Amino acid sequence: MVGLSRVDSHLPSNPQALSELPITDPAPADDAEPKPRRARKPVGWSMIFIAVLVAVCAARVWRRDGIDGVLNILTHDLWLFGEIVPRVLAGCLLGGFIAEILPHDKVSRSLGPKSGLKGLLIGTAFGAILPGGPFTAYPVAAALLTVGADFGATIAMVVSWTLIGYGRAVAWELPILGTEFTLWRIVISLPIPVLAGWLGRVVFVRMYPKGEPSE
Repeated sequence: MVGLSRVDSHLPSNPQALSELPITDPAPADDAEPKPRRARKPVGWSMIFIAVLVAVCAARVWRRDGIDGVLNILTHDLWLFGEIVPRVLAGCLLGGFIAEILPHDKVSRSLGPKSGLKGLLIGTAFGAILPGGPFTAYPVAAALLTVGADFGATIAMVVSWTLIGYGRAVAWELPILGTEFTLWRIVISLPIPVLAGWLGRVVFVRMYPKGEPSE
């Protein structure tokens, strides 16, 4: 009874005062669900530009060769599209799995904005040994950006894959152009990915000083 009297002494006697007491929201739970990823726009300026360019080219072909020329090109492109779709699907699945498997904290430390020259060198080395064609390289680059890599390290990876990638060197350059030409071409190209990654970081910081651009 003594405890109840103490509690009652702290409550206001006026009922109207009870209704005016501030209502506080409950504290958020520690295990709150993570924010959903930012959705990408299905139609962007690049897609609109390509659609306009395709329409202009189709009109020129129709004027020159008639409807038969347009249908011939469409038939050939449909076959090409059917051959490319499985590779695109495999590359997108690869990028999605990599984004889920790679530890974000380690990728951010190794390839993030604060990784410095080490991040650019790691991106360059990774791009040089990355196998496969564009259906592999670009989904992997997108996955690295998702898990914490910055623009500079990702640019270094893509430029290195383009210039130093061993796959094309072994399959095409060595048999056709010879060992001496291939080695000198690789040696001369070595600093270019690092320089491109550094310039990418400088441009990104100047254009977006507050972080990633909002879509």
